[in-house]
Amino acid sequence: MPEPPALVLIAGPERVLSDRALDSTLEVFRAHDPQIEVVRLYAADYAPGSLIVHASPSLFGGATAIVLHDADEASDDLQADLLTVIEQAAGDDLRLVVLHKGGNRGKRVLDALKAVGARRIDAPPIKTDREKSDFLTHEFRRARRKATPEAVRALLDAVGRDVGELASAALQLIDDTEGLIDVEQVQEYHGGKVDATGFRVADAAVAGQTSDALRLLRHAIASGLDPVPIVAVLASQLRQVARVATAGGGSSGALAGKLGMAPWQIDRARAAARGWDGDRLGRAIQAVAAADFEVKGGGRDPVYAVEHAILTITRERGAG
Repeated sequence: MPEPPALVLIAGPERVLSDRALDSTLEVFRAHDPQIEVVRLYAADYAPGSLIVHASPSLFGGATAIVLHDADEASDDLQADLLTVIEQAAGDDLRLVVLHKGGNRGKRVLDALKAVGARRIDAPPIKTDREKSDFLTHEFRRARRKATPEAVRALLDAVGRDVGELASAALQLIDDTEGLIDVEQVQEYHGGKVDATGFRVADAAVAGQTSDALRLLRHAIASGLDPVPIVAVLASQLRQVARVATAGGGSSGALAGKLGMAPWQIDRARAAARGWDGDRLGRAIQAVAAADFEVKGGGRDPVYAVEHAILTITRERGAG
């Protein structure tokens, strides 16, 4: 069995990825030494010198793995202790894992880890819809499963944009279904969320379907969905239409990389853009901006504000 690394840096803000990297690293340590003691320290409540104490050889022998969370929030004392331990860490008795979410704080520690050849595992942010679509697709591939692009889109629309929730939803489908994962399976497990989501409201509104948009809105509100995220989705959908409409030609895949969107979002926005022109789209975006102000405390009736925005969007869409 190869010797596990004495020093590991897990760098990046994406919690799901960093948690997985930490779990897999500790599994490697335990496979090498089942009796290894794992000590977790946190920058927020760090007591000066405690890292040095835990890194010191035990009178009773045995290996120790120290996990230091949030090194990007480290005090000067913690950074000094880290630098001391990094210089000394080697061999079977001590292993150090440092988690750093990003930023310039703790740069000396990062430089020191790099200088001694610490193993680095990246946990980059997953922000854009394309990145989240790719993340879901990769989740299914990791489990040796396939999902249709439509199923991935439905899951995004149903569950929302939180990466942790997306990972949990994907795992549920993987555990509870067999074969190809399609839209029907997503709707079976998350159908209530799909019906109530602001994404369905926005799709109908941008397409000019007044009655469907209002019906879906009322169902969403009755199901407990707050008006604020509905307005946010309306704004996002209209912005995507505007971006795609002005991006020129090219394949969906090429534009997806250029605009930071998923290919299916490019296709959807292109289809929606056929019913819009710049002036009417601008007025619709202004109506949503006004609704955003009202639902965040600037108006007396948030639900009415969303309804008014939807009516404006569908009216402008139908004026073409």
